[in-house]
Amino acid sequence: MVDTVLMVAFHFPPQRGSSGIQRTVSFARYLPDLGWRPLVLSAHPRAYADAGGAPYDGPAQVTRAFALDSARHLAIKGRYTRMLALPDRWIGWLPGAVWAGLRLVRRERPAVIWSTYPIATAHLIGLVLHRLTGLPWVADLRDPMIDASWPQDPWMRRAAAWVERRTLRHCARAVCATSGMVRSYRQRYPELPPERFCVIENGYDEAEFTAATADVPRPVAAPDRPFVLLHSGIVYPSERDPGPLFAALAGLARAGVLDPARFRLRLRAPVHDALLKELAREQGIDALVEIAPPLPYRAALAEMLAADGLLVLQAANCNDQVPAKLYEYLRAGRPLLALTDPAGDTAALMRAAGIDTMAPLDDREAIAQALTRLLELARRGSAPCAAPEFVQAQARSARARQLASLLADVASEARSRRAGN
Repeated sequence: MVDTVLMVAFHFPPQRGSSGIQRTVSFARYLPDLGWRPLVLSAHPRAYADAGGAPYDGPAQVTRAFALDSARHLAIKGRYTRMLALPDRWIGWLPGAVWAGLRLVRRERPAVIWSTYPIATAHLIGLVLHRLTGLPWVADLRDPMIDASWPQDPWMRRAAAWVERRTLRHCARAVCATSGMVRSYRQRYPELPPERFCVIENGYDEAEFTAATADVPRPVAAPDRPFVLLHSGIVYPSERDPGPLFAALAGLARAGVLDPARFRLRLRAPVHDALLKELAREQGIDALVEIAPPLPYRAALAEMLAADGLLVLQAANCNDQVPAKLYEYLRAGRPLLALTDPAGDTAALMRAAGIDTMAPLDDREAIAQALTRLLELARRGSAPCAAPEFVQAQARSARARQLASLLADVASEARSRRAGN
């Protein structure tokens, strides 16, 4: 028997630049082999700031609903009314998506609705469809909707909190990406049953890595080639503050430990290019830091596979989160440096993988020591890497099996309730 799941996801090809795309795409790829037919309800590509990615070529049926980005489509001289961006800039997606979703429900008879954050409007769509159809709803939270310092704007914070409360109270399951998120939500919502919360971590897609392997550049046969430490993705000024790292690099350069002929920090698609260039200039390490443009997803994976080392940045205010790229780094099997709070979930995953090359993100001296140690271990070929069995357990195919089992439980519970009535 094959059941159908209606998947509400803003981030979806051809959008480029969000790790959430890969989570949804991978679920849609593997669910058909697990007894579930995915229907993806997404936004019209005009709503994407960057719609230059590869088109979707997977097994899921995709429906695009009318959507706008308030900041780009409804602004006058760069300004727009706040009410047009609550809970986010894509609230205009809601009416068209609900209408399209109701048509899909009538025609395709899905057993479960699934929606995914961090676009809060996706959960509003899931909530409305759930209330109008009575279908059970699984809310994939991925990241916290609010925390101690975000959103800073009070109107956005109230709107996000409103969506979060209704999501957690009406969904059949709230799926978190880390155990820390589950602990946080259970503390904030003690009245909700513990079984409402579950964990399906992020992961990597073996099919994408297999395809990317063919694109891995051949190593340059030059013994004096610089060691390239790669950070792939956004460098947030707060949550991934590179300031102490840059200060550590400057100190090592002054001590003669690092120079451009032997070391290069490559920040691939960090988004905040101008800020990072200015910070590097202030520290006098322009020649050590390379700001690189975005790459297509598979090319980015190929770069990870070829890098001399890989870098994770995660501040203590994100202790309940794990960067999605860390799972891809583990699969890449390259020497890995994590600058993160030892009490957080990112450090816990590193320890579970058997990798101890870590330092706190805000400790310049500890960063310098950890980086120096990583470089020495890598030179000797003895940098710790995760065991193959551990890496295989992080594959998105395994996460899809978790999701398929969860969807089956939710659908069965809903059928039992209807039978009881």
